[in-house]
Amino acid sequence: MKKFLLGATALVAIGIAPASAADLRPRPAPPPYVAPIYDWSGFYIGGNGGWGQTRNCVDFGTFPDGCRERSGGLAGGQLGYRWQAGTWVFGLEGQGDWADLSNTRVSVFRPEFSTRTKTDGIGLFTGQIGWAFWNTALLYVKGGAAVTSNRFSILDTPTGAELASASSTRWGGAVGVGWEWGFAPNWSAGLEYDHLFMGDANNSFSVANPALAAVLNSRITQDVDMVTVRVNYRFGGYGAPVVARY
Repeated sequence: MKKFLLGATALVAIGIAPASAADLRPRPAPPPYVAPIYDWSGFYIGGNGGWGQTRNCVDFGTFPDGCRERSGGLAGGQLGYRWQAGTWVFGLEGQGDWADLSNTRVSVFRPEFSTRTKTDGIGLFTGQIGWAFWNTALLYVKGGAAVTSNRFSILDTPTGAELASASSTRWGGAVGVGWEWGFAPNWSAGLEYDHLFMGDANNSFSVANPALAAVLNSRITQDVDMVTVRVNYRFGGYGAPVVARY
């Protein structure tokens, strides 16, 4: 009986020893936590709205008639594509905005007449270079072409009647800077400032009144500033956070 107990004890000891040794071996450390990386790549579409101001300087022939500033609301949309390489983001975008920028002023050169300038549309075609920081935040600069839709009118100062008008589409350049935040996998919102250099444009009118004809040959210089709030939606899940897998 004694020999039997000794043998059973030995077998139990042999079975427990390997298991105990296995329990004592160090376990592998869990993989380190990797924060989600927000991806800005993909096509997007969005809307914007805000404030604009345009500055116009008018010359009648060789006579400067002064400069005026006019400001008003902006509203429109944008469509573009971005691709991301590390923390750098590159993009192309087209933007169109309805504008309400109008101003009327009595002519210094001929006070019996008033001039009215109005900008009712703005378009931008730009490239972007951005830096993605703080994961879901994007800071970018942009530059490219700009176009404005304008109407220039000559008014009779006492009555306000329009005596002549001309419409023009002007092309120029644009530069801007913006900040955008990805608040959801495919949604982002931001703030942007743009400055448009529209250069000089000549306006010529053909009228029978000799006194009015002397006023109507004019040159207008235009610059535009825009501040807009933007909201974008990216298609195809390109903006979903990506987590490293192990």
